[in-house]
Amino acid sequence: MSDGTANGAHERSALLSFTEDDDSRKIVDFTDWDEEDPRNWPKSRKLINVGIIALMAVLSPLASSMFTPGIDQIAQDLNTSGETVVGATTGFVVFLGIGPLFLAPLSETFGRRKLYLICFSIFALLQIPTALSPNVATLIAVRALSGFFGSVGIANGGGTISDMFHPSERAGIFGWYLLGPLLGPTLGPLLGGLLVQHLSWRWVFWFLTIICTINTVLGFLFLKESYAPTILEGRKQKYEESEGGKFRIANQDDRPFWTKLGSSMQRPLRILFTQPIVLTMAIWQAILFGTTYSLYTNFESIYGSKGYYGFSTTQVGLVYLGPGVGFFICVWFIVPKIDTIYNRLSKKHGGEAKPEYRLPLANIGAVLIPVSLFWFAWTVEYHVHWAVTVLSTVFFGLGQITILNTAQNYYIDSFQKYAASAIAAGAVFRSIVGGIVPLFATQLFQQAGYGWGVSTFAFTSLALSPAPLLFYYYGERIREAFAIDL
Repeated sequence: MSDGTANGAHERSALLSFTEDDDSRKIVDFTDWDEEDPRNWPKSRKLINVGIIALMAVLSPLASSMFTPGIDQIAQDLNTSGETVVGATTGFVVFLGIGPLFLAPLSETFGRRKLYLICFSIFALLQIPTALSPNVATLIAVRALSGFFGSVGIANGGGTISDMFHPSERAGIFGWYLLGPLLGPTLGPLLGGLLVQHLSWRWVFWFLTIICTINTVLGFLFLKESYAPTILEGRKQKYEESEGGKFRIANQDDRPFWTKLGSSMQRPLRILFTQPIVLTMAIWQAILFGTTYSLYTNFESIYGSKGYYGFSTTQVGLVYLGPGVGFFICVWFIVPKIDTIYNRLSKKHGGEAKPEYRLPLANIGAVLIPVSLFWFAWTVEYHVHWAVTVLSTVFFGLGQITILNTAQNYYIDSFQKYAASAIAAGAVFRSIVGGIVPLFATQLFQQAGYGWGVSTFAFTSLALSPAPLLFYYYGERIREAFAIDL
């Protein structure tokens, strides 16, 4: 791991040189203000890329929760139990976490664009057999497979943003992108509720087929490669064809292909299990996702016609907008301050930027998450007016964004060139926990009640709340003590 810089100059050289070195090959790199350098692209070009990958990052989590209002309908149609149908969510979310372990390092080997287009094409096509599922086993199996390929937007989005934006401007853009993975599970039940109520559960997946196909077509038409080594590899091949002779990319890895690929595939897990800060933040994110999916899969039981508040399916879908309001408030007002604080602290320390300067605002989330969960737990337990319970989810959503955004920006600044692998390290843990925990949450809530059941998650998040403060003061020492060669 290494420190970031205010302008990211040390992440990759800004020079193109045709100088001879020890192996006599000429070096190919970007020049200053090189138009092919993604960081020098026009802002509109960058935002088109961000928009396409953000939509991918919305649609796969959207698919994770969109069918939840139809769980009872699916169970009846496929002659199974609601608990078994929940397994379709578990399989999808678990493989949504496993996918980045493979897709992130592959993008650092073959480039971003190829991975996006291949994987999301498969994801779109897999919605068809899901819609046609004749039994619950098929539904669960195809959903798990689609979760793997649908994870490509989550696996490589942070790396793509790192490719195009300097550290001093990255957090604000990343905040809007990060809305995707969080808004997906929030909007899914609302849209799914409308489709289930007025058409059938199968139309949830026909809708996903249509919208994912549109996004894939947009990707083929407008998505540009942003990974610098892949762009430079193409430039190197052009020089060798047009000018003859041999060239190499600056800092080129000359190991055999399969050796490089094997090293790439190990990278996310090496980062996860050798870096205490990454592991701690990954556990925290995992608790957040486990809590989120546990609450989402039980909103129907709490607010539905058989629950405490007697809402219709559509009204239950609207409850999911509570966290979404918190997401937007945070991205609009708080997330831009991450860059502001990062730049201010860098300037204060003589222009030396460090990943730890991303962490101060995480303390907001460290307070809001346990407070909002205790609030939700006991207002639901005592059947307080529904508006009071939903208001707590707004603050829960606000806390989520601050923690996830600061943590992922920290990963990007710490691992730079391998940002996608670093983010994948956190994603695998949070998605597996987020997929498995809801299987036990319903039983926990039934036995302990929503008061103590949800408070269990609150106490867990409370135990981790000092982490941002500790890592801000001691993070650099920890990174140096556990430095690894990637």
